[in-house]
Amino acid sequence: VIGNQAANFSVGANIGMIFMMAVEQEYDELNMAIKMFQDTMMRVRYSSIPVVVAPHGMTLGGGCEMSMHADKVVAAAETYIGLVEFGVGVIPGGGGSKEMALRASDTFKKNDVELNVLQEYFLTVAMAKVSTSAYEAFDTGILQKGKDVIVVNKDRQLAEAKKHAKLIADAGYIQPIRRNDVKVLGKQALGMFLVGTDSMEAGNYISEHDKKIANKLAYVMAGGDLSEATLVSEQYLLDLEREAFLSLTGERKTLERIQHMLTKGKPLRN
Repeated sequence: VIGNQAANFSVGANIGMIFMMAVEQEYDELNMAIKMFQDTMMRVRYSSIPVVVAPHGMTLGGGCEMSMHADKVVAAAETYIGLVEFGVGVIPGGGGSKEMALRASDTFKKNDVELNVLQEYFLTVAMAKVSTSAYEAFDTGILQKGKDVIVVNKDRQLAEAKKHAKLIADAGYIQPIRRNDVKVLGKQALGMFLVGTDSMEAGNYISEHDKKIANKLAYVMAGGDLSEATLVSEQYLLDLEREAFLSLTGERKTLERIQHMLTKGKPLRN
């Protein structure tokens, strides 16, 4: 069980550390740090024992990614959860972008308009949506119906989480097999996203840098510049995600956003 009794579960990664590494252009170290975080999230997903995450209060960025990789989330009703990385000029780099592409792929039905499904998941990240409660997190696609549960009494949360972990174990938990069947749509989806971000910028809804970040996310969630829909592995998507994250930390405007968040405590729109 992963949980705590602080005011918030987690407000995300240590952006101060990321900022220092990026300013000093220590990209190899930064790459290793992100890879380690991604690997940790994958350990949560592919552990030999069930892992239950118990988020409460603010659960942002990396805290949200940890919840998304659990076997089950036992969330407090008052959980404000979301992937907010866009606010500091990057994309989710701890498996969040990969996970959204994977969830979209799992949601595709036969004869579905797959682009529309993918777009829903894309917008959750691109608009840095944070749920106003755990209940709303089911609508944003962060929590999953039929798998994750909500606890109203926060004092009982960790006890409930333990109970669920034991239930999963007693039901005969089997270590999941790493996925290599994630359906990505390639150029078809990428083209649609790029047209969308162009028109958003032309209409002054987003800044030029917002567009750059959104296009990087689009590249990851479309599975890259593939000529047709293809089945790929989670690791393939994680590598794309890490590459996109690193390239954004090399952008001056991203560093300005991180610095603004560190000093002012609120996002900068540049």
